[in-house]
Amino acid sequence: MWSVDGAELPADVRETRFPKMARVRQTFDRPRVDDVAAAVRAQAAECGLGSRLRPGDTVAITAGSRGIANIDTIVRGVVDAVRDAGAKPFVFPAMGSHGGATAEGQASVLEHYGIAEATMGCPVKSGSDAVELGRLDDGTPVYLDAYAHEADHVAVVNRVKPHTGFHAAVESGLCKMLAIGVGKQTGANYYHRAFLRQDFQETVLGAANFLIDSGRVCMGLAVVENAYDETAMVIGLAPEEIVSVEKKLICQARELMGSILFREIDCLIVDYIGKDVSGGGMDSNITGRKFRDGEGASSVHAPDILRIFVRDMTEKSQGNATGIGSADVTTTRLVEQIDRNSTYMNALTAKVTAGCRIPPYFDTDMAALAWVLNTVGLTEPHDTKTVRIRSTLDLEDILVSEALLAEAREAPNATVLGGPELMRFTDAGQLTDF
Repeated sequence: MWSVDGAELPADVRETRFPKMARVRQTFDRPRVDDVAAAVRAQAAECGLGSRLRPGDTVAITAGSRGIANIDTIVRGVVDAVRDAGAKPFVFPAMGSHGGATAEGQASVLEHYGIAEATMGCPVKSGSDAVELGRLDDGTPVYLDAYAHEADHVAVVNRVKPHTGFHAAVESGLCKMLAIGVGKQTGANYYHRAFLRQDFQETVLGAANFLIDSGRVCMGLAVVENAYDETAMVIGLAPEEIVSVEKKLICQARELMGSILFREIDCLIVDYIGKDVSGGGMDSNITGRKFRDGEGASSVHAPDILRIFVRDMTEKSQGNATGIGSADVTTTRLVEQIDRNSTYMNALTAKVTAGCRIPPYFDTDMAALAWVLNTVGLTEPHDTKTVRIRSTLDLEDILVSEALLAEAREAPNATVLGGPELMRFTDAGQLTDF
């Protein structure tokens, strides 16, 4: 338990006194859609989808790789709305490197989210080829999935959410999917290369407007979530509304995001990272660790976090460990789950290598935590400001150390539920569940 490659860890690490932890419940604004399926179909009708379709038209519906709440219900709602209009829908994976950038891998990603022919009631066409539709004035190519290219129309569906790497008028949403997702790995690879030298917003908006102006896009469906990983809003958009409305929705999405209430944290324990949690494995809008061009840059809205300990990876991430490079320490069990091809393909496409670097790792949570708590400076480990979360997508109930309890009790959006108690480990040295 206390050794690395047969060598025993130093005595001060083995004898670490861990901080006592208390459970705290954070509260956030909670608008939500009660009947998601009905809302999707109503929004499709309200944005005039039927007026843009003719009987027998084929419609390619996007489905991305993010873990969007109710995504199977949302996509099925668009499928039903298209069919109600007399057209023929099919779903295609609108993603770049995810799923190893293969047709089979991307179909598997969608299946993990409940999106398959049996559940959608229509074909799911997964391929890796993209067609160049044309070029922007600066020579930037615009790509479209080969199956979608054969269709009469494209219906773009995505969540609008702050991006993990930058802030702009449009971030993660419909425009980014029209620029990057629908172009498969070919498009994603080109655009991420371009972003190293070109303005992200200008390039994304240029490509999105190119597709919209081509007349191929029949509707947009924007989804906004609350801090509880629930559907807060579903908005159907006519093609000409997509860009202007998304610029407004990103502000609302940012306001609804969860957060960690403290300003300074010595050590953040994250139980799970994963592509279904965030495109970056863990959301840098929560942790403050943003990586662009290999450098870490703090988010102005996140706490100042000195150390991050990542314990595990979600099953739905399918071995894609993107984001592990944002951690200061991790576990052997996470490292052994890494699918290097999937992880490295993600880094290659995104042109950001820092996110896949593997930090020091230990066989047990106890050893990893003891080691990292002894790197925070003059503060004794048991006196550190330590916080534990399940993931950056699950911030309602958190565990906080004694050093943060006074701040938690004064916070208007937090309630101390119990504790503090000693950290609990199994006989094998692993932290027990929340």
